[in-house]
Amino acid sequence: MGIRAIVVDTAGTTTDLNFIQDVLFPYSVKALPDFLAQNQHNVLVENCICDTREIALEPNADLARVTEILQLWVNEDRKATPLKTLQGLIWKQGYAHGEFTGHIFPDFIEAIKRYSAQNLRIYSFSSGSVEAQKLLFSHSDGGDLTEMFNGHFDTRTGHKSDKQAYCNILNTISLSPKQVLFVSDVIEELKAAEAAGMMTCQMVRDSHQRTGECYKISSFDELIID
Repeated sequence: MGIRAIVVDTAGTTTDLNFIQDVLFPYSVKALPDFLAQNQHNVLVENCICDTREIALEPNADLARVTEILQLWVNEDRKATPLKTLQGLIWKQGYAHGEFTGHIFPDFIEAIKRYSAQNLRIYSFSSGSVEAQKLLFSHSDGGDLTEMFNGHFDTRTGHKSDKQAYCNILNTISLSPKQVLFVSDVIEELKAAEAAGMMTCQMVRDSHQRTGECYKISSFDELIID
């Protein structure tokens, strides 16, 4: 049957976790107050503000309090959808103003070209929003990589350590589980993908990383699909 699609995790697999934690997250914390003040009447932003109040159980929180809650969530790395949506919008501005480029490991930049030439379908699955993933890959160190992707998935598909998320991905891309390879650095995510029947491979870029039973690589150079 063979592999027909590869689903890649982002942080720790295709992009350096430090880029997200040391560049993107602090940028969003710093930009949040002005961004919310300027865009609070934009429908999407307004919805995110309402959702934040709801999740925080503070229905009467004013804009300053909502900003505070969101900044706290960034520091806690909360996977809250309104936060992820707002971060995507803020990073869009940052990329557009040339404040940073999206860090992508060079071995993945080479590998995606190789997989694309083999007509393999390539998808990314991240706790960051689809918008944030597209920004990362379109403003990457290796130029615009988005045309080589067939699609992107985020937490709206399901939690990354939940089997159902991977079942949902399989339904969306209409392939059988054994035709899809999921690559991630996180054991819990790989176990969930395995439970959905997918093939899995762990990316181990750090010697201190927790490793699981599955096939392991330390670079996409080692992942050759026949």
